[in-house]
Amino acid sequence: MGRVWGWRQEEAEALVEEARGLLAAGGILAIPTDTYYALAVQPFNEEALRRLFAVKHRPPGKPILLLVATPEMVPQVARGVPEVARQLMARFWPGPLTIILPARPELPQLVTGGTGTVGVRQPRQPVTTRLVAALGWPVTGTSANRAGQPPLTLATEVDEQFGEQVDLILDVGPCPGGQPSTVVDVSCTPPCLVRPGATPTAQLMEFIPKMQQLREGRPGWPKNRR
Repeated sequence: MGRVWGWRQEEAEALVEEARGLLAAGGILAIPTDTYYALAVQPFNEEALRRLFAVKHRPPGKPILLLVATPEMVPQVARGVPEVARQLMARFWPGPLTIILPARPELPQLVTGGTGTVGVRQPRQPVTTRLVAALGWPVTGTSANRAGQPPLTLATEVDEQFGEQVDLILDVGPCPGGQPSTVVDVSCTPPCLVRPGATPTAQLMEFIPKMQQLREGRPGWPKNRR
């Protein structure tokens, strides 16, 4: 069995310190989002990233998204934020929209998948957003499931599937589930819809009227988040 931390407001500071120490040491945390549970590691820690891929049985070469607490945190991992991205963040964040941007060169290839880009999202889940803000840096947000398996909405499901392979599971109750985040690539011109999802495409088209659909065989970001 893994270690499950049931969320309590009075233990917020203790949770932050515990999470900070675990992540700095290369640990893996399971955290809730506004869709499913996610697995969080420090994105500049290559040892932690390798462990994350091994735990998920995920082959290398597939990029993984990062969670931020605010748009101001994005430049820590992205090399420039174009105006269209700022507009999307202002309109749709926090919420289920992942925005792909040019990655900072020092970001490990296990995060970018060798694409030179990074996907970022500000979740609507208040406890996780508060935790990431207190940490002061983004964390990985890949879904908490084995590769090819359905994403998980309960802390108990994460515990059953991963057990002690995950160092800490933050339990704030069930995640809503539903559609995964919509993914839009603004690193290209015109921007490209990589994956339809919970943020309606029609609303995105108001900001990106010339947005392209992802063509089959286009290298880079996968159409699913698992």
